[in-house]
Amino acid sequence: MTLKNRPLLLLATLGLVLLAGCASMQKMLKNAFQKPRLTFKSARLSKASLSDATVDLVYQLDNPNPLGLSLASIDYAFFVEDKQVVAGTPPKGLNIAAKGKSELVFPANVKFADIAPVVTTFLNKDSARYKAQGSIGIQTPLGVLKFPLEHEGVFEVPKIPQVQFESPRIANVTLQGATVEFPITVKNRNSFPLPVAGIAGALKVAGASVGNLNTGDLGLLEPGGTKQLTLPLTINFLSAASAASALRSGGNAQVKWDGKLVSGGQNVPLDVSQLLNFRR
Repeated sequence: MTLKNRPLLLLATLGLVLLAGCASMQKMLKNAFQKPRLTFKSARLSKASLSDATVDLVYQLDNPNPLGLSLASIDYAFFVEDKQVVAGTPPKGLNIAAKGKSELVFPANVKFADIAPVVTTFLNKDSARYKAQGSIGIQTPLGVLKFPLEHEGVFEVPKIPQVQFESPRIANVTLQGATVEFPITVKNRNSFPLPVAGIAGALKVAGASVGNLNTGDLGLLEPGGTKQLTLPLTINFLSAASAASALRSGGNAQVKWDGKLVSGGQNVPLDVSQLLNFRR
């Protein structure tokens, strides 16, 4: 062997040693690496109104390895009542903790008008069917591992708040009319917060139109919570002769509020009819 060829031989030998070492390390890493486990946790509404809702599908990734992992790819679709809706994804490159559990949240925005031609028909349902399809890729030392996102279930459909009158109080009576204070209770029947931009509509007492009631913006109703308010209304006896007797001296009269409740930009018809005792 000439001195001229000796460096080439050394380089070739070193390359073979490195390749053998890499193969050994790869084999050791493959044997030591434990495949993470992806499990479905829950479906929850993170934001909801009477016009739409964001459904969060929550998965848990258990990583038993001493090194962190990252999200490499997402292929995800979401269906409600067999109709595909807009599905969001966690940000790519999301880090997954070493030797721990990480929560992956996949949001989907559901516009109820896209699910049913009449929104109020959809809102009368207790629950709606959903189906998730797709997969995610997790970057690991062994390459990208794929995990399916297949899941089916139901989520709670937002319920229209319950609106109820309490006994009205006649605050002031004149020959021409009376000022009446109408106490109202609005109850959120959902297990999640619900925005109510307002309730407004025409009011009848003993069959006579007496004016309009408007609550204004009620803000966000807490889960299962109630909001109480009192709405004053001045009633003219000349235009509400049938109501004059109950309003002058107190007594029972049928009250009917034909209005609209607004939530998330959606107008929902609201018809409240009660026999009420008018107090002096």
